[in-house]
Amino acid sequence: MSDTVLDRAKAQRPTPKPGILDIACYVPGKAKVEGIEHPLKLSANENILGCSSDAKAAFAGAIDLLHMYPDGRTTILRTAIAQKYGLEPERLIFGCGSDEIFQLLNQTFLEPGDNIVQGEFGFGAYAIGARACGATVKLAKEVNHRIDVDNLLAQVDDRTRLVFVANPGNPTGTWITGEEIRRLHAGLAPGVVLVLDGAYAEFVADPAFEDGMSMVREFENVVVTRTFSKLHGLAALRVGWAYMPVEMADALDRIRLPFNVNTPAQMAAVAALGDDDFQARSLALVAQWRPYLIQQLGGLGLEPVPSAANFVLVGFPNTPGKTAKEAEAFLASKGIIVRGVGGYGLPDHLRITIGLEDHNRAVVDALTAFVKS
Repeated sequence: MSDTVLDRAKAQRPTPKPGILDIACYVPGKAKVEGIEHPLKLSANENILGCSSDAKAAFAGAIDLLHMYPDGRTTILRTAIAQKYGLEPERLIFGCGSDEIFQLLNQTFLEPGDNIVQGEFGFGAYAIGARACGATVKLAKEVNHRIDVDNLLAQVDDRTRLVFVANPGNPTGTWITGEEIRRLHAGLAPGVVLVLDGAYAEFVADPAFEDGMSMVREFENVVVTRTFSKLHGLAALRVGWAYMPVEMADALDRIRLPFNVNTPAQMAAVAALGDDDFQARSLALVAQWRPYLIQQLGGLGLEPVPSAANFVLVGFPNTPGKTAKEAEAFLASKGIIVRGVGGYGLPDHLRITIGLEDHNRAVVDALTAFVKS
């Protein structure tokens, strides 16, 4: 082949569409520390209790079904969720984690030139999916690390198609009331979809909180998403679900990949959903130790953000020797892995998952040593 032909072939190589290579890859929390064989991982908001023993048994029970395709309609899990929460099964969509559902919503509603609106510290998956569709991302300023309804509405324009609100937020842990959610919805045009990401919704006990399920029945432009990764401790199995208007569910189903939730995951999720004791123990652990961690870290002169999730976001001074990055490294040297959140625009903060009693005390002891060093 001549040099001219080779040059022409190279020039015709497939290239990603514009904008794809401008998307920053999602960076998960660290899981390893060099030189420490079994570090304490408090970087990913995983359930420190593990998962339900019933879910483990159900997962193992699927071993004889591995040669068969999963049920593409996710029937057993669809039925279980509909019964537990009193929902209409035809309004449910399932995904490989709620991340896939965010992507399906973006694919369904966004065209190049459209935009989504989210809080400035919103979960990174929203923006990744939107930019992959050629849309832009508009960030609304948060006040005290908390969603501000007026700032969100100020970002909405005639090309906005989706507004994403994680409630409670990640990585902040803060939340807004049902009254605020409804005021936000009232300010949106009927053609704008309000997506309420409830990954941490089960951890909120305040009666002013509203999970949004009733709003889905009231309005044609509200979606609520949930996950089995946090409360239920099935992060490795990637099971998410959403409740939405039936016409919207039909649209998403048309582009959803077949068999996107595998059989062991479906069976384990059903079993986890039925284990009320494990869920209660998980919630009780967080309810007991979250205020302890906030109180203790605040007493060290740090700035923990009030949280309603299974983690605490902590602010550090931007002072040489005492920064969040240096604190993260110090904790890692003690075998404790936490989450740096500079990628979320919070370079002076660390996110710390609530652990068992000895884990939480170890974090406090280590940060006490760091602050006093």
